[in-house]
Amino acid sequence: MNDPVIKASHLGKKYFLPHQGSNSFGIRHLLQDAILYPWNRLKGKRPSAGTRTSREDFWALQDISFEVERGTAVGIIGRNGAGKSTLLKILSRITDPTVGQLEVDGRVASLLEVGTGFHYELTGRENIYLNGTILGMTRREIKMKFDEIISFAEVEKFLDTPVKHYSSGMYVRLAFAVAAHLEPEILVVDEVLAVGDAQFQAKCLGKMEEASKKEGRTVLFVSHNTEAILQLTTRCIVLGQGKILFDGKTSQAVQVYYDSLGANTTVFYDVEHARRKHVGTLAGKIVSLRLDRDTPVFAFAEEFRFFVTLKARDDLSSFSLHLTIYNAEGSPVGSCFSPERPGLGAGKKMEVGVGLPGVQLAPGHYFCCVELTRGDNITGFTALDVVNDTLNFEVLPQPGELGTLAFWTREWGSLVFPPLRYSPGKRSLTVD
Repeated sequence: MNDPVIKASHLGKKYFLPHQGSNSFGIRHLLQDAILYPWNRLKGKRPSAGTRTSREDFWALQDISFEVERGTAVGIIGRNGAGKSTLLKILSRITDPTVGQLEVDGRVASLLEVGTGFHYELTGRENIYLNGTILGMTRREIKMKFDEIISFAEVEKFLDTPVKHYSSGMYVRLAFAVAAHLEPEILVVDEVLAVGDAQFQAKCLGKMEEASKKEGRTVLFVSHNTEAILQLTTRCIVLGQGKILFDGKTSQAVQVYYDSLGANTTVFYDVEHARRKHVGTLAGKIVSLRLDRDTPVFAFAEEFRFFVTLKARDDLSSFSLHLTIYNAEGSPVGSCFSPERPGLGAGKKMEVGVGLPGVQLAPGHYFCCVELTRGDNITGFTALDVVNDTLNFEVLPQPGELGTLAFWTREWGSLVFPPLRYSPGKRSLTVD
């Protein structure tokens, strides 16, 4: 690497986890032991097993080594408990590593959780100066950037209001504005941007992109939003169980991340043996559902395909399938129906492949409702079986292709329409 500003060598962080004895049955027993402790001590009795504790070593990080070049934006992703926040706290000098060495060349501004470095009783104006001072800025430097911070955070009306009265969104807007505008050499941002609305998230991503590409500052960005990671970074580190699973190109890192989620992103749903409330006449049942791939990730505009296994309780002369796709917020994106097909004899099973071509779902998370139905849109549909909250999948962006964008905010909807086309106007316009 040419000019590394961060060098981590074999970092490890160990914590101690206390465990109570197996005879502990809850807080009532703990209170009882605490009350009787002086009397038992006088009589020479040992505490009960419920009060005895053992200690377990827990390594939140193990053998973490990497370097980050100056002026680059690096993503850090991983499932909950992977060690992301612990790593950022070490990089921010909030906590020290148990083993290993860390070298950081430059001033670090950290935004690790809502309200980091803020005081609830102080006003927004006072907290700007307080937080700026914590970040190592002089009063003169803060004053020069003050108007830009306020304009970016959009909290002018509440500038002289104690921040304890701020909403979580206002809080994080001001905190990010301070951290981003006081020109640190290294900006460390955790998942806190999820608190803000979609418009502000896009604004923050634009600011971080500008800081990295135009101003030459280094950005470390942790998020579960793979769309944002793909937009902002070209390199990404994937953590799992405190270790580095992958360090390289962001598009490949996202795939590794989804592979690491395992059961949380299953591609097979054993509907027949799942505990669920059945809806419909149940003359026919959906036995199982599965996607046509090993991980539930689709490229933009790729055909959405899955397989459904059906079982008939009664003779079915014909049947059809009804699919409704929902976005991550639970709002329906759209529905589609299959044509009727020949039925199934009582007690028989069959697997049917289903494809939905040509749909341009925006990058993001989706899930489905699948219905086994009988009838048509003229005589009406009768639901035989309904399976909700199933077939979870992710659509990835593909920057550079016609009609696609690297970042997609939910305010734009869940479908990507073709590009607008220009045509000559019929009116003749003159300019005076």
